[in-house]
Amino acid sequence: MSTVPSITLDNGVEIPQLGLGVWQVEDEIVADVVTTAFETGYRHIDTAAAYRNEAGVGRAIAASGLPRDELFITTKLQNSDQGYDSTLAAFDKSIDQLGLEYVDLYLIHWQCLKKDKYVDTWKAFEQLYADKRIRAIGVSNFHEPALRRIFEETTIRPAVNQIELHPALPQDGLRAFNAENDIVTEAWSPLASGELIDDPALKTIGAKYGKSAAQVMIRWHLQLGNVVIPKSRTASRIKENFEVFDFRLDNDDMATIADLETGVRTGGDPDVFG
Repeated sequence: MSTVPSITLDNGVEIPQLGLGVWQVEDEIVADVVTTAFETGYRHIDTAAAYRNEAGVGRAIAASGLPRDELFITTKLQNSDQGYDSTLAAFDKSIDQLGLEYVDLYLIHWQCLKKDKYVDTWKAFEQLYADKRIRAIGVSNFHEPALRRIFEETTIRPAVNQIELHPALPQDGLRAFNAENDIVTEAWSPLASGELIDDPALKTIGAKYGKSAAQVMIRWHLQLGNVVIPKSRTASRIKENFEVFDFRLDNDDMATIADLETGVRTGGDPDVFG
């Protein structure tokens, strides 16, 4: 069994706080990458239809021999499939690719404001949830106005909001809004796409504990209460990213990391992307 702590979502479902992201991991190698993660102790895998590797993730799940109820599998609806009927069809395709009867978390990948289909899409999510094909439903890359509209025009609030989040972009305001509305914040690009790996302040903190800058950042996420899904295709990095439960950052460390905020994104701006 995994030793990763879990966070309880608003519907009682538990999500492991540390998982493996598989963005930019090709389908032909993703099964080996996920297998390495399972062997390391990960039980939470985050994929998406847009990654084109759901089938490979499914192969790793099938080959693992792990009980399904020990795993937490997330996938996401791609932007071109937003809309009520198209969402239902896209989910059928994703679950077939994964070879699963249900997924643990399904996310709208981007709010896609210009399309203005996220409310109808969310209503399809609610139907899939009612049909018990998804254990929890959430969003990714959503800002407060779009979240408020979901609150006002639908029945179920998102359980998770997965956003770009790292020491240079800590998203304090959005994290606070999520928390006020019982939405768990999940961090993608938690290591700023590697751009902070050589940051002197993070390396100095890491030296105190015999840890890398990447491990310091993952530990920072955990202590903030974020779910965090660092991605890697390298076995050594996958294992390194998991070795973050034997130390704790002190208040001075957390304050030093807070000073790294620049507001710079490594990915798209949700208000214009999609």
